Amino acid sequence: MKKQRFTHPEKWILIGIPFVFIVGSIFHFLYDWSGQKALVGLISPVNESVWEHAKLLLIPTILWWLVYYIAKQKKYGIDANLWFTGLLVSIVSSILSMMLFYYFYTQAFGTQSLYVDIFIFLLASIIGQCLGLHFYRFSEGLGAGFSILLIGLICVLFVYWTFQPPHLPLFFDKVNGKYGI
Repeated sequence: MKKQRFTHPEKWILIGIPFVFIVGSIFHFLYDWSGQKALVGLISPVNESVWEHAKLLLIPTILWWLVYYIAKQKKYGIDANLWFTGLLVSIVSSILSMMLFYYFYTQAFGTQSLYVDIFIFLLASIIGQCLGLHFYRFSEGLGAGFSILLIGLICVLFVYWTFQPPHLPLFFDKVNGKYGI
């Protein structure tokens, strides 16, 4: 059986794993570094809730995929339908896996560790990029417009719930005892 080689866009998706991890880690501190400016809170966590920490995956992932698409779409003939489906899958799967792993280990073992949290963040970025790549390579896509609409809706929810979060445990900051900004 002949090995299938990755195309340049596919390699780019995988190279995104350390980018998402490193940039997401920097984003963790942006809100505090900014003097807690609400505008910065749109792209970085405003508190220590699990929901707010999902921004660490959302924004860097969108940036990674979108910048490459804009810069290289014509050169490599990237199919927008497949590319934005891959991006959507990457976002949703990384965020859900981060939340699931976090709640599993904290609830199953009754403990919390910064090192485990960091590992989960890295694992979630790996899962997201790999599943996004899989859908880019092997799916028929959902349609570029539909995928972009869903990505936009996810972003709108993040913005809205930064300022008006539901009073659910997912949105609660245990450190400061509050919801949202």
